[in-house]
Amino acid sequence: MNEDNNPQPPIDYLNQISSKPVRKMGFLPRKPIMLAIIGASILVIILAAVSLFSSNTQPTQQLAARLITTSKLAETASSNIKSSQLRALNGSLKTYLNNTISGIEPILLAEGVKIKSIDKKITAAEASQETINKLEDARLNAIYDRTYSREMAYKLETILALMDQISKKNNSSSLKSFLDSAHTNLVPIQAELASFNKTN
Repeated sequence: MNEDNNPQPPIDYLNQISSKPVRKMGFLPRKPIMLAIIGASILVIILAAVSLFSSNTQPTQQLAARLITTSKLAETASSNIKSSQLRALNGSLKTYLNNTISGIEPILLAEGVKIKSIDKKITAAEASQETINKLEDARLNAIYDRTYSREMAYKLETILALMDQISKKNNSSSLKSFLDSAHTNLVPIQAELASFNKTN
């Protein structure tokens, strides 16, 4: 029998079909993978903390911005109000708002909220431009007092609701105490403005 009839497979072919030895990964290749996992975990923790902090401070920033814009509205209204009753009520409101803003500022600072550097999106949302436009139209149409009392009664109602929301969700005892007191003092002013609007 001729050997050419039974050819032997080439060595390269045998090497290809044989199972290749498994290379054990040493410490060096694992190190970058471990570092990447640890880095990703730290990043997730930081992002979660920032998100939690921002969700906790947003309502307090809203409150600060709303108090400031409402105070500006009350200040601007002084020269346009005709009724002596509403003028006196507005004077009480201005005093209340100024005292509340100066009183809450150090408490909010402890919560990480600086009144003078509130998030621009929140400041823009609380700018009250629509209310300013309504009041200007009312002044031109000689119905300023009625419109002002209605708009401010509503504005104060939103402040009261926000105070309630923050007080229920915040853990700071000093902030809770301040908000409870501020809420109690604001309720009668809001009620008087609402009543003035209904009777005039």
